[in-house]
Amino acid sequence: MSGLIDALVIVVVAALVIARQFRTSRLDADRRWWLLPGILAVMALRGPHLLDPRHATASALILGAELLVALVTGAGWAWTTRIWVEPDGAVWSKSTGASVAVWLVGIGLRVGLFALGALLGIRQDSSALLLALAGTLLVRSALLVWRVGSVHRTPVHEGTAYYGEQVARSAWKERV
Repeated sequence: MSGLIDALVIVVVAALVIARQFRTSRLDADRRWWLLPGILAVMALRGPHLLDPRHATASALILGAELLVALVTGAGWAWTTRIWVEPDGAVWSKSTGASVAVWLVGIGLRVGLFALGALLGIRQDSSALLLALAGTLLVRSALLVWRVGSVHRTPVHEGTAYYGEQVARSAWKERV
C-alpha cells in the first residue's frame, strides 16, 4: 500500500508544481521553499526498499544516477525560468518552453534508468522516484531564491535592461 500512496503523492505533487510553474507567479525569497522537498524526502527515506538488497551496488548506482538527473533537471528548470521585477519591486516568474524541454529530457532519462534497472533485474521502488522529485524541487527552489536575491541587489533604473524584461506583463494584476 505504501508504494501506491507514494505513487499517488508523486503524481499529485508533480502535476500541481508543474502546472503552477507555467502560470505567472510572484516569488518570495522569505517563504519556506525547502518545506515541500523536505517532506517528500522524509516520505522517500522512511521506506525500507530504497535499494534492492539482492543488487546493492547496481541499485545504488542507478539511484545515484537518478539523483544526478534530478539535480540537473532542477538546475535546468531554475535557469530556464524567466524572472523579472515590477516597478513596485515585486519579483515575478514563469517557466518557459525551454523548461518544458528540460522536464521532457529529465523524464526521458529517468525512464531510461528505470528500463536499465529492469533489464538488470533490480527491484525499483517508488521511493527512489519520490527522492528524485524532492531533489529536483529543492535545487530548483534554492536556485530561484538565489536568483531572486541577485535580482533585488541589482537596482533597476529607467532604461536599464534586466533578465526577463521582454516578458509581457500579466493583464490581471491589479495596480494601485
